[in-house]
Amino acid sequence: MTILDARESAPAEGGPSFSLENRLIRAAWIGVWLVGAAWTPRQFAPWRRWLLRCFGARMAPGSDVRASARVWFPAHLEMARGAVIGPGVNVYSMGTISLGEDVLVSQGAHLCAGTHDCDSPQFQLVAKPIRIGAKAWIAAEAFVGPGARIGEGAVLGARAVAFGELEPWTIYSGNPAKPIRRRRAS
Repeated sequence: MTILDARESAPAEGGPSFSLENRLIRAAWIGVWLVGAAWTPRQFAPWRRWLLRCFGARMAPGSDVRASARVWFPAHLEMARGAVIGPGVNVYSMGTISLGEDVLVSQGAHLCAGTHDCDSPQFQLVAKPIRIGAKAWIAAEAFVGPGARIGEGAVLGARAVAFGELEPWTIYSGNPAKPIRRRRAS
């Protein structure tokens, strides 16, 4: 995916932020998901996995993106075995978003791998990857920001906001997310 140089493409004046190829792929993807997946019941997980793979996502067996979730650019999504993206989740995958084994991203959460350079006169768009370790849980309506690293087994509580690094096997809540206590691994 190519983010265009804002000095040349002038998005503040209506110019594009992404290459034509990227915009066409995303337009096709939106249509395919709406017609082929957005209406499907939970049991159609293999079908949705296949559609995501057709657009470049790396989806392990047993991973699932629920029908009402929205994936911005599938080629930047990596999901290990048993990882689940729940209903209504927004996967803003401008940069790579990687979910380890048995990760759960609960309903309404937002994984945002894009931001802007606020010091740039053109407000340049920037992609920063997100990595979520195995057995982590992103609770309902939580926000995971650009460049976040969520450690193995970490929990980001409901409506919490995570930037930076969250330690493994630790429970976080709040905005910004603060550690509450260690999580017991079973």
